[in-house]
Amino acid sequence: MIDTHCHLDVPRFDGDRDAVLARAWAAGVEALVVPAIGPERWEALLEWPAREARVQVGLGIHPQLLPDLPVADDDKHLARLDELLGRGGAIAVGECGLDGPSEAGAPIERQLAVLHAHVELARKHRLPLLLHCYRAHPHLQRYLKREGIPAAGLLLHSYSGSAELSPFYAQAGCHFSFAGPVSFTEARRPLEALRAVPEDRLMAETDAPDQAPHPHRGERSEPAYLPLIVEAMAAARGVSAQAMRALTGANARRFFGDRLVAPAASHRA
Repeated sequence: MIDTHCHLDVPRFDGDRDAVLARAWAAGVEALVVPAIGPERWEALLEWPAREARVQVGLGIHPQLLPDLPVADDDKHLARLDELLGRGGAIAVGECGLDGPSEAGAPIERQLAVLHAHVELARKHRLPLLLHCYRAHPHLQRYLKREGIPAAGLLLHSYSGSAELSPFYAQAGCHFSFAGPVSFTEARRPLEALRAVPEDRLMAETDAPDQAPHPHRGERSEPAYLPLIVEAMAAARGVSAQAMRALTGANARRFFGDRLVAPAASHRA
């Protein structure tokens, strides 16, 4: 299993980060991807894979962080992002994207401009894009119709769109990952969306520390909970948990390519 999206660099893990990782490996997680949410964590994140090859990182600016960043600094931050991506070490660009609830502090025009800059950087550095879209799908659809996706791919993290939107994103070349909500007892819309995704575009994530799966809902999530999410995905699609583990893991390795450490190498690290 591969956790394609978790934020283990945030302060909520400062007290037990090593133990969290140990639990993840013990639970069968072979690798995980930590995407940055803002500029202050970029350089520290780039140092992590050298210490633990099973932890890989992405660099980007989360749209929910934009209201806290001066708009006058956007170009400066994006130029620094370009420089750091050029050093190597990151396997993806992001987390970036569009967030409807953040429009009050970061108008959608600004969000789209910052997203476009991330897309251009993904193209320049030949890296896949890790994208957040929440209550902003019409804006994202219009953008993708006009601009397309980077050649290295685009992963819609914790997919929040409907089953009806899935064919559009699939035809655009997007991949999809699902998190804890697929395991909630009242889940309906996430499961409908999950069933509508082509099997070769499907991945799993915890989005730790957020969106903890049942029966840990409301608690801090962590990568060791990934089996619960994969099992819920398997049940929704009518396959075995083993088959879903193999499918989502293979899709993640194909998506990230040789940027993601192979299992044998991960155990030697």
